[in-house]
Amino acid sequence: MSVSTPSTAPSASAPVQAPTQADLFDFVRRTATDAELIASLPLDPEGRTWVRLEGPGGSEAWLIGWPPGTGTGWHDHADSVGAFVAAAGELKEYSLAARLPTDGWKTLELSEDVDRERRLPAGEGRSFGRHHVHEVLNESTEEHAISVHAYYPPLPRIRRYSRTGQVLRLEHVERPEDWQ
Repeated sequence: MSVSTPSTAPSASAPVQAPTQADLFDFVRRTATDAELIASLPLDPEGRTWVRLEGPGGSEAWLIGWPPGTGTGWHDHADSVGAFVAAAGELKEYSLAARLPTDGWKTLELSEDVDRERRLPAGEGRSFGRHHVHEVLNESTEEHAISVHAYYPPLPRIRRYSRTGQVLRLEHVERPEDWQ
């Protein structure tokens, strides 16, 4: 299933400019207020659901439903910048305030001061830069959460990690064909 949001197409003579983190955040914030779109997302009581949206300037965008107790696990979006906003319910983001090496490692020991935590009730969100490592969760035991996400350039890969204490381990790399 896919849903497109209206967009203004650039004229044939105007070059398409890559969206900035601020552009992506503005898009997800505005899209999260579209009550009809948010209500159109089918929700599953056990697994996350998603619908691809048309993002600004060639970005990749998603509307995601989060059943109670679900999350992403630790991951990053490689070379993409991104933004997301909770449209309904509340999400929690755990992130690392450290720039990790992009390639060539399997296990890293993190310093004690890199952990960050953010509560994102409906209407709140954030943008992030390249190689931002985080985990997003719906910690509610009763309520679904819904969020809007956008990434530019469109996700070239997602790196998945496991974490035990301060040890972060690269587990596998997903490519677009794995989730589309």
